[in-house]
Amino acid sequence: MYFSIKQIKLSFLYNIGIKLVHFSLKCAAFFNKKIELGVKGRDQTFSTLEKHINGQEKTLWFHCASLGEYEQGLPVFQALRKHYNDHKIVLSFFSPSGYEIRKNTPVADIVIYLPLDTKKNAKRFINLINPELTIFVKYDIWPNFLNELKQRKLKAILISAIFRKQQTYFKFYGRYLKQALFTFDHIFTQNETSKNLLHTINYNNVTVSGDTRFDRVYSQLKIDNTLDFIKNFKDNKLCIIAGSTWPEDEALLIKFINATALKDIKFIIAPHNIKSQQINHIQEKLNVKSILFSKKDHAHLQESNVFIIDTIGILSKIYNYADVAYIGGALGTTGLHNTLEPAVFGIPIIIGNNHNKFPEAQAMIEHGGMFSISNQNEFNTVLNELIENDFKRKQSGNSNTQYVIKNKGAVIQILDYLRI
Repeated sequence: MYFSIKQIKLSFLYNIGIKLVHFSLKCAAFFNKKIELGVKGRDQTFSTLEKHINGQEKTLWFHCASLGEYEQGLPVFQALRKHYNDHKIVLSFFSPSGYEIRKNTPVADIVIYLPLDTKKNAKRFINLINPELTIFVKYDIWPNFLNELKQRKLKAILISAIFRKQQTYFKFYGRYLKQALFTFDHIFTQNETSKNLLHTINYNNVTVSGDTRFDRVYSQLKIDNTLDFIKNFKDNKLCIIAGSTWPEDEALLIKFINATALKDIKFIIAPHNIKSQQINHIQEKLNVKSILFSKKDHAHLQESNVFIIDTIGILSKIYNYADVAYIGGALGTTGLHNTLEPAVFGIPIIIGNNHNKFPEAQAMIEHGGMFSISNQNEFNTVLNELIENDFKRKQSGNSNTQYVIKNKGAVIQILDYLRI
């Protein structure tokens, strides 16, 4: 590959930066359990690969930053797992929140942490797995790994990508990261804006396929979503489900619940943070009877007003029982969580006001299925109206279902490109 003097300098700076990140993570691991999991996990990556890959097997490589990107790519992964049944599949994560939850996923034979993006790691990694096809999901673009694939003429694609003008790729100082995009044989974007941005840097192997998350959540309707303990708790009453909540979200919910005291309404809260300290804080602030998922087997569920889900992995099924959903993350600055999971069940959704980076939220708001609030008064007004107005509640929920149905189909386009 040809590199200009400027690119070589940028490459040098990037690699120095990666080494500084490595040192910083090692230090931070002493004080942060999540970072410690990642550091220790990355230390085991190469030994895991050497143990499970013999060098003669055909392989595929899927990479996701975290859990959200895994769920986004899952329908594509599942299709490829079925088609390439004679290949060994390697799935890598950067974040512990993806690896720790999906390390036993059936779509892969080997699940690992991605080593830090040094040239040495990239060469060793690709030497070991030598993937026939590599798929990155949405973002998490690592130049050294991708350049190594390109040099060896190994096929790589990026799916469900979304770009914004403010990103480094489209700045004068982003040349090195920009070049990493050109290592992909093809990029599938979520929207036309992203495609046009790629055109501004003369990347043209791009297709607007939409977001694979629509296919992912639509497939939820094809499975059994029955949860008897949620059915018993709901007891045929109106049910408000708050998913992936943060403290600022929970403060609104707790005040509403305590002030409402409506016996014919049930509330389910699934916090993002399920550590005992946060769960206990929620219970202590509530003035009504609540029960934890971890203690459900020893309780009369119908007698409780609030069900707190102190576990992970079942929220997508719980939404099946919602009449109204509140999704956390957008009231603060942590980022809006998955709103498509409840949308597919035909549920009106309430979110915070920091949703500018989430096009699906913008679209559902425009279509009348989602409502943005910024304070307690707005939250109370919107939620009370959805509780009291049966027609509006059902109409808004139906709008969300239709939005999901209209936008599914990205997986078919990607598989068509791969000739599967």
